[in-house]
Amino acid sequence: MPYVKIELTREGVSREQKQILIKGITDLITDTLNKDPHLTHVVIQEIELDDWGYAGEQVSILREKGITADKK
Repeated sequence: MPYVKIELTREGVSREQKQILIKGITDLITDTLNKDPHLTHVVIQEIELDDWGYAGEQVSILREKGITADKK
């Protein structure tokens, strides 16, 4: 029974984007490991920006400085 946990900062990931992640991860596990998709669990946990840190700073402060995780 595969279990995959995705942790993201809470920054407006839509319901549709979450569905795409869940489907994509399930398909990857099914295709790669030959696991039953009905037994594959995917959990998305959103973390507040104040509760996530990188390079010694809270992500909320990094965002205030204009530093984002967006692809350039």
